[in-house]
This record gives sequence, C-alpha cells and structure tokens, in this order.
Amino acid sequence: MTYRSLRDFIAGLESAGELVRVREPVSTVLEMTEIQTRLIAQGGPAVLFEKPVKADGTPSDIPVLVNLFGTVKRVAMGVTMGGVARSDAKSLREVGEVLATLRQPEPPRSFGEAMDLLPLAKTVMAMRPKTVSAPACQQVVLRGQDIDLSKLPVQTCWPGEPAPLITWPLIVTKGPGDAREDNFNLGIYRLQVLNENQTIMRWLKHRGGAQHHARWAKEKSAPLPAAAVLGADPGTILAAVTPVPDTLSEYQFAGLLRGQRVELADCVSQPLKVPAEAEIVLEGEVSLTDYRDEGPYGDHTGYYNSVERFPVFTITAITMRRDPIYLSTFTGRPPDEP
Repeated sequence: MTYRSLRDFIAGLESAGELVRVREPVSTVLEMTEIQTRLIAQGGPAVLFEKPVKADGTPSDIPVLVNLFGTVKRVAMGVTMGGVARSDAKSLREVGEVLATLRQPEPPRSFGEAMDLLPLAKTVMAMRPKTVSAPACQQVVLRGQDIDLSKLPVQTCWPGEPAPLITWPLIVTKGPGDAREDNFNLGIYRLQVLNENQTIMRWLKHRGGAQHHARWAKEKSAPLPAAAVLGADPGTILAAVTPVPDTLSEYQFAGLLRGQRVELADCVSQPLKVPAEAEIVLEGEVSLTDYRDEGPYGDHTGYYNSVERFPVFTITAITMRRDPIYLSTFTGRPPDEP
C-alpha cells in the first residue's frame, strides 16, 4: 500500500470515513479557519471544500482541502513504510526508531548488529528518487501574462492580516555546489501574496531553505531558484516537516515513509525537481536584494507575529494538474494542525 499522490490519500481517507466533502459555498476569508478550528477541537475529519469562495467574492473551481493531518490517526495513515497500515501514535514508533538511527547512528558492537543494520542501509539507498517524463503536475503550464495567483483559493486565516497567505507550500531549494543531483531541501515556509506573480518567502535563518539562500548570496549574483509545491503525497509532506539528517535528502526519506521511491519531474523554468504527482507547483526565484515587510499573521502563540523583512519570491511558471486540489491550513493557538 503506497499513496502516490494527494488524491490517492484522499480516496483512502474517504473510504475510511476520515474525509467529508462540503458542497455548500464556503469563504476562504476567515470562514474556513472557523470551521477548521472546531474540527481540530473535536478530532473531526479532513474536509474538501468543493465550492470555495475567494477573497474577492468570486467562486473558485479549485477545491480546498483542510485538516488533512488534524489527528494523529491521519498522520499515521499517511505513513506506509514497509507496506504496514498505521492508525495511532504507538504504530508510529517504528518510524521514530528509524529516524533516530539515521540521525545518530551508533557503530555496531558486533558482527550481528552490523548485519541488523544492513537491511536499513540497503533500503535507504534504494529509496533515491527517480525522474519521470510527462508528469501529472505539468498537465497545465502557465507562463508570462497567464501567471495569476488570484486564481488560486488562497486562505485568509485571521482578522486584520495584510494579505492572503499560502500556508502549506513545500519549498524546494538546492544550495550552490551540491554535487549530489538529488540533494534538494524541502521545507514548509509560508508565502504572503503580494500580487499576481510575487509572494514573500518567510523562512527563518536556521532553516534549510534560508541557509541555501545565504550560501547562494555569497557565491552567486542571480536569484536563488525555488519551487513551491502545493499538494503532494502524504509521505513527501511529512518528510518536509521531519528533521531529516543532513546526509539524507527529504525526497529520499519520503521514499522511506512511502515504502516506494518518489517520482520527480524537472521544473519547466527552474533547475529543480518536484514531485511528479503534485497538484500545483509555483516555480520561481528568490531575490537576494529585494526584501519586504511580512506580516503580521496569527501564530501558534495565540498572538500575531511581529512584522519582519523577508525576501521576495517571483514566480516564473505555474504548473498544475487539469483538475487541481489546493491544500491549505491555518496556524493558531494549539490545538492546530501544524
């Protein structure tokens, strides 16, 4: 059992009674947050809003998925490592033990222990991603004047926030001089929408993407290539939020969580690779010099963040499936999905 895409996981959740479809119009401005806060508190299902209403009051034909990992059970269901179905925190223990071994490996004390570690080492090596052609995530390609973020049902989570916020993007970057072809960093950094083709990339200095950006600024004069993946298979999403060892690509760890190698596609406008089965991909570049005020936005502290300056992400292409699904969430005082 492996979920190759977000929609595979949606089908699995729906058959297990873990997902509900809402066919009534629901606003992306505050209303989705209100519904999701109650769902989180009640341990409720994931929800697919089939008729979202955008900030300008117009309907969107792109459904919005929220509360995907709103319970431990659904997090466990998203991990199909070893072909084993999981349903609770206890069943995730194996994942934690594997991660601990990868992060702080101890030298084997005997030949027997070395043999015990060999299958894990072989499995990790076998999970390097592979590149495919004609990917589903590029069934529709938008460039130039056709790039328009206002077409996406981007959520406005809390009152008084300055602009809609893309909350669940998997940001793909690669540092300068990385010899390994698959050594990409995946991290989740929120994106404040500025206009039809620009956002602000909010990444903290100690995160992998920000470190790539800092190294790039020292060695290059051109902006840093980046891609924002909106909606991927559960293994890849979970890998992006896991503290993976520096020696291991998040794509490789995603393959381990999935029990199957991740299929990647070459971006159409940037020298990066993204999940071939993704729903929506924003390709672009992060400026080395253009910084803008970001925020304030509601945070997990229960307060709004202070305004800080972060670099601008300019989109060079949007690729997507013909019938994409937009994955969203909110950040607020716990309990919340993040």
